[in-house]
Amino acid sequence: MVMSGEPEIDTPDERGAEQRIMQERRDKLERLRSAGVEPYPYRADVTGTTAEVHAQHEALEAGDETAVSYTLAGRMLGRRGHGKAMFADLQDRTGRLQLHVTIDRLGDAAFAAFADLDLGDWIEVTGTAMRTRRGEVSLAVTEARLLSKCLRPLPEKFHGLTDIETRLARRYLDLAVNRESMDVFVARSKAVSAIRRFLEDEGFLEVETPVLQPLYGGAAARPFVTHHNELGQDLYLRIAVELYLKRLIVGGMERVFEIGKNFRNEGVSFKHNPEFTMVELYQAYADYNDIMNLFERMLSSVVEQVTGASTLQHGEHEISFAAPWRRQTLRDAIREEAGVDIDTDHDDALRTRLESGGHDASRDHTRGQLIDALLTKFVEPNIVQPTFLTDYPVELSPFARKHRDNPATAERFECFCAGMEIANAFSELNDPADQYDRFMQQQAARDAGDDEAENLDEDYVMALEYGMPPTGGLGMGVDRFAMLLTGQRSIRDVILFPARRSAGKTAQPTPG
Repeated sequence: MVMSGEPEIDTPDERGAEQRIMQERRDKLERLRSAGVEPYPYRADVTGTTAEVHAQHEALEAGDETAVSYTLAGRMLGRRGHGKAMFADLQDRTGRLQLHVTIDRLGDAAFAAFADLDLGDWIEVTGTAMRTRRGEVSLAVTEARLLSKCLRPLPEKFHGLTDIETRLARRYLDLAVNRESMDVFVARSKAVSAIRRFLEDEGFLEVETPVLQPLYGGAAARPFVTHHNELGQDLYLRIAVELYLKRLIVGGMERVFEIGKNFRNEGVSFKHNPEFTMVELYQAYADYNDIMNLFERMLSSVVEQVTGASTLQHGEHEISFAAPWRRQTLRDAIREEAGVDIDTDHDDALRTRLESGGHDASRDHTRGQLIDALLTKFVEPNIVQPTFLTDYPVELSPFARKHRDNPATAERFECFCAGMEIANAFSELNDPADQYDRFMQQQAARDAGDDEAENLDEDYVMALEYGMPPTGGLGMGVDRFAMLLTGQRSIRDVILFPARRSAGKTAQPTPG
């Protein structure tokens, strides 16, 4: 995905109009201060939300008024009417509510002050719940005051903020005027909370591991490098938390998880961002079958809690998270979709099939890379419903145990949904000698030019020499799961501040 770093640019006439509006609003500020009114008060006495007013008065008949009073605060995003009455829209974090403002209730001075407010201003209003004759639940305003002046005009009502780069560069504007964006991030937050509750209920302990690491590992990726001046050494932003969490299993914590940021110095696409959020968990005395069952229960529960249903609409597909999910070996999936057998066909046959499908296999030097490319090209895009692909080649799984029935494969699964991977899990390798040999194989791959191969972590091998019990582990991409949960097509739409190419300053603040 090519990203422009330049948000939408207004024409000179539009910029001139914006400057005139800003000057008018600064003049209003000065008039308020001259009249002894503080335009930026320290706090507001809020007693409810717009959603609560709607929920508690849904049964009102048209024309009914109540004596139930609320004090609300939020941004004024619409105003209409004239003479001695007007309507306005108040938006807070929970939604939007109509305000009914009359000169009879407010009085001449307060009504004139309300009429002098601008769209985008933050306001506090007190009033009673009612339903208008046209049937809309509203607040009959008896008091109002300015909380914070909106000096810059918000995007025009009917065209809104649609340019994607402006929405990403100025997410605060996107959230302010695009309610659907706010809903996406509310759903994401609820999902993370639900994941945390589920794991805690299952006896998992939430922990924190280093973001700056002297040796990166736990995934096939290139790191970001920084330098610690006092220690006089390079450090790496972590690419995974796996090896630290498994050290805690060695220490006896038995069930641990972490929700946090990982960083990989890689490309940007609809499903990749260099800074992303993972939930990673490890459970002692479990294997990958146990983790498969745990993950299936966890996601089914989270989807139900956040959406109230077990199915989601994603594009043209309805996706069901109700158990059980499909389970298939990687070998069978590739044989079904690509027509080659990764257990018996030679490398040349795999390469030929890739190239016949339009994939440039010139950079796929090892058998493992060819198999991974077959998965990415032919299998992954065609998986719609949640599906576990199991039993990967050992060379693709440097931290997974060899399969108990087939030592050429590893006890590993990946979960796919809506054409992308959302989770990766193993029966964890706990034999220190085997782990050391895997590190050496990775080192050979690194020496042959694979700069994403694992580094030897001698301390991790030493930890295994103290004994790690049988363990199952899993990592899930929170951002990709949020895409599924909210029906978004790009990872940038579920990350509040995604990576973008900087084009320098596109707008200058103009303090009064």
